[in-house]
Order: sequence, then C-alpha cells, then structure tokens
Amino acid sequence: MKLCELTAHELSERLTSGEVSAVEVAEAVFERIDDVEESIDAFLALTRDEALEQARQVDDWRAGGEKLGPLAGVPIAIKDVLCTKGVTTTCASRILDGFRPPYDATTVRRCRDAGMPMLGKTNMDEFAMGSSTENSAYKVTRNPWDLDRVPGGSSGGSAAAVAAGEAPLALGSDTGGSIRQPAALCGISGLKPTYGRVSRYGLIAYASSLDQVGPLARDVRDCALAMNVLAGKDPHDATSAEVEVPDYVEGLTGEVSDLRAGVPRELMGEGIDPEVKIVVEAAIGQLEELGMAVDEVEMPHMDYSLPVYYLIAPAEAASNLARYDGVRYGHRTKEPVEDVYDLFAKSRGEGFGPEVRLRIMLGTFALSAGYYDAYYLKAQKVRTLIKRDFDAAFENHDVLLSPTSPTIAFGIGEKADDPLQMKLADICTIPVNLAGIPALSIPCGMAESMPVGLQIMGRPFEEDVIMRVGDAYQQATDWHTQRPEL
Repeated sequence: MKLCELTAHELSERLTSGEVSAVEVAEAVFERIDDVEESIDAFLALTRDEALEQARQVDDWRAGGEKLGPLAGVPIAIKDVLCTKGVTTTCASRILDGFRPPYDATTVRRCRDAGMPMLGKTNMDEFAMGSSTENSAYKVTRNPWDLDRVPGGSSGGSAAAVAAGEAPLALGSDTGGSIRQPAALCGISGLKPTYGRVSRYGLIAYASSLDQVGPLARDVRDCALAMNVLAGKDPHDATSAEVEVPDYVEGLTGEVSDLRAGVPRELMGEGIDPEVKIVVEAAIGQLEELGMAVDEVEMPHMDYSLPVYYLIAPAEAASNLARYDGVRYGHRTKEPVEDVYDLFAKSRGEGFGPEVRLRIMLGTFALSAGYYDAYYLKAQKVRTLIKRDFDAAFENHDVLLSPTSPTIAFGIGEKADDPLQMKLADICTIPVNLAGIPALSIPCGMAESMPVGLQIMGRPFEEDVIMRVGDAYQQATDWHTQRPEL
C-alpha cells in the first residue's frame, strides 16, 4: 500500500519505528496531489516548501532523540477558514483576496507544535455558507467517488482531500454540519466536537454561537489522535471550556455492550432517502449485534431546527461580516465612490458572493427594529426547547444515532436553483449545533455506489464515548477502508 493511502495512525507507526521519514511521507502525499488534484480541486493553495521544511525539522528532531508526539511527521490539510500566519486565507471569498493573517489560529498552531506539516489550504463554501462547496468564489470541488457529484460542504475541500488520498488528516469547521455532511458524502470520518471543546481563536467567524473546529480523517482512531492535539482550554478564546481532556485514543476500547443508544424518530422519517435509511438501519443493527441496546426516542421540537438555524446563523453572520467594509483589509472597490457608504456598498457587493449576500440580508432583517422579537428572539427560545429535547433523550441514552445526510452526494449544479432543497441537506446535522453537543459521522455503507454516513451524537464533552462507538463499529466492518478509484 502506498504511503498516501495509509491512515494517520499507520503513518505514525512507520514514522516512529524509522521505517519511513517525515520527508518521504510528505513527498508521497504531494506526489498524490500532483496526480489527482486537477480532477478534484480540493485545494485553494499548496504550501509545499513549508511542509517539506517542517518534515525535515521533524526528521532532525527524531534523529536527535527528541521525544515527539504520535502525529509528528503526519501531514495535515487546513480548511481556508482558519488563519495561517503568512499564508493566504480567503474563506473562499473574493473579499479576502490576498489576505495573509499575521498569526495562526490556535488549532493550526497546535498542529504545528505537534510536528504536523501543513499541506495547504482547502476549498470551501464561501465563509462556510453552503452544503456543497459550489459556493466557493474560486472553484468547485468534486467528489472523489464520482467527479460529477459534490463533496458536500462547507468543508468539502478537506473531505475530498482525505477521501482522494491527498491528505491523511484535515481540519474543518462545522456550523450546521460542515464537517459531518461532507465526511458522509465522501466516505470518511468527521468529528464535530462539543461547543467549547476546541478553540475558535483564529477561526474566521460565520455564526459564533454555532461554529466549531474539528478533524476529518480516514477512520475514528485518526480523529482521536487529532483530538488529542486539538482539544483543551485556550486563553485566547473566552468560549473555550476549562474541562478536563481525556486521552481519546485510550478510550477506544471496542466495548459498547454497556451503552444504550436512542434513534430519534424525527431523523429517520420524512425527507430521508429510502436507500439511505436502509443502510443506516443496517448499521444500527450491527451495533446491536455488538451488544449495544437500541430503542426509539421522540424529540418533538426537532422539526423546528431548520427554521431556527436559518434565523440565528444569518443573524450572527450579518454581525460578524460587517467588518468587511473595504477599509481595514480585504477587497476595496476600484470604482468611483460618492461617500463612505457608497464605498462600503460597492466593496461588499463586489467581494461577497450571492449566498453570502442572501444570508446577510436574512440576518439583517431578523435583527431589524420591529422584527427582532418575532424572529431572532423567538428562534433563540425554540433553540432552548431543542436543547431540552436532547437533554431528555440523554437521560436514558448514552448516544443518539441517525443518518448524517438525508441523501447521498447529489450532482454538481443539481440543487443550484432550489435553495430549499440545498438547505434540507443539513436536516440531520443542524440540531447538533443548536444544542452544542458533539457528533461523529462514519461511513456505514453504500447507496447507488456512493457512501452513506452514520451520525453518532453524544452528551456534551463526551467525544470519547461517541468515538468509542464509532471505532467499535469500524473494528467490526470495513466501510472505512474502502477508497474511491481515481
């Protein structure tokens, strides 16, 4: 098996034993990128020289006898929503053309400190607003399983890179499903941690009460290795939680017979493709065979998740994106302007794509005088009810199970003229962000020759439990080992 096809933990074993060097691993991955990137378009920028220099440094440390972490020398791709010092960071938007941050996001810095060479910045939906990576201002990323289909979004570049063998690990962000949905559609594993478990410092904000950074990987063990690097309190982020971080790898015991799972009726009914439902039900049956107790649960407010999300997220986006005004940094119109307001309007009109402009207008309306109470405030109250549904379900269940995506990957352009259908792609993942809980997507089968994902949801800060379930399933099945042919 080629180096670019190995999991992060397999690479770690070979690097630690001295069987291969970090430079050899990085060169093998870049060779794979050179071979397939033209077909996939997963990256917006490659940092080849920097990655090879980081790899050489790791080899020098190892040769000098320094004690290194298990991911030292394992390359990683970074979603272009995370600030990278001196490396262009655009959020796939024209308004940030050429922006080079003066600092690293905390998650990026932790990866650097762990000795992980950075391969480059991955494509995404502009400002993480989308479910297909078709909203990027620069290119459309393609699903490695079928180049005529989307990889999901907004972390579609990261998911496609991992699935195509262009990166063993990648970082993504998840506001309404943007790690889990592309992970499902590309047949890989992806974890959205609890809100506050991983620092958001240096994550360019979409919706600040929903955004969370997490890993995309080839299997759950790789996610656990990554979380050992990423998780923990950060003094730069007031919303990061001071909660003890376990060793996530040690928690992968393979034992699930002591756990009880609930299956929300609302996430297995209307809107779920019948073939996807069959595959997910079979995966749940496999967990039962492993000894897990499973029963159905009702979560009566779940059906309100989509409208609640599309009031709260755009409202927060309208506030967060107000900073892009053509004055301090980013795109500035070259057209003649009459005054500062005309400068703002023209710069933002040229810099923001149509989906971003739409969500800014939705959010501005929801926050406007006379409508705040009727829309935004009411949405926040219903959000509390959704959180209470989860709290009630977790009183008698350790995890909840559902499809990650209601459908398999759809064709590029298929939903471009149907924004409602596009937004329905996140009906299973959005409730998790509203509640702030952790959730994992793992590949659990195929429908129409395309991957299907199983979503495993857990109590706050119990990423170890959901990864234990996901890893036990992967020990008993081989869906996570299947690779697309390119």
